[in-house]
Amino acid sequence: MLDFEKELEKFTPSLEVNDAEDSIRNNDMSDIADLIKEIIEENRK
Repeated sequence: MLDFEKELEKFTPSLEVNDAEDSIRNNDMSDIADLIKEIIEENRK
């Protein structure tokens, strides 16, 4: 049977995950609500 506490102590996240997290956090992405607001504002002008 697995000892989850021991397994968690040995756990280290892969470097790709850390790199992806940093990239996602630092990326300023618009969501669909932002895009719709922009379209509505452009149509009002």
